[in-house]
Amino acid sequence: MSEWRPHRLREFIGNLATLLESEPPEAEILAQGSDLLKALIRHDDWLPDEFARPDPTRYQQYLLHADSNQRFSVVSFVWGPGQSTPVHDHRVWGLIGMLRGAEVSQGYRREAQGLQPEGEPVRLNPGTVEAVSPQVGDIHRVSNAFSDRTSISIHVYGGNIGAVKRAVYSETGEEQPFISGYNNAFLPNIWDLSHG
Repeated sequence: MSEWRPHRLREFIGNLATLLESEPPEAEILAQGSDLLKALIRHDDWLPDEFARPDPTRYQQYLLHADSNQRFSVVSFVWGPGQSTPVHDHRVWGLIGMLRGAEVSQGYRREAQGLQPEGEPVRLNPGTVEAVSPQVGDIHRVSNAFSDRTSISIHVYGGNIGAVKRAVYSETGEEQPFISGYNNAFLPNIWDLSHG
């Protein structure tokens, strides 16, 4: 990265916090939040390198910001070649914005005979934003669209997603509870105004 521009993430966080202050309905959060996230991922000069590193064994979930009231969190997901999640849910609203590379999201629905794919897989390319929530569809599997390179998506959730009790699902639809946590011990210092 030639010059780190942390002000982009700082502005996104401030604008999202302002949006959430009035406690709008979820549909408004998803619509306006999508526009804010699209503006952030339009540029690829603000994510520090240490929050963009893949791991050879599994995808990485780096916390970039957690709201002090846990109203939202911002996370970079870094996908090594061919990596994917298990089928999982979120239990809060979420926005996924593609920054680098591409990923494929397959939605699922629960039926008596187990999990069934819902619709066609959705490919997210740079600049694309997709929403998830218990209201619009919350169970999916996400995969790096590439077998030979890293992809990075920016996720925004309506809670501290690393602390939310969620579930992964077997093919029969059986839930296994989990709390994802994060892969980093430190946050990017976007509040040092001497860096722009």
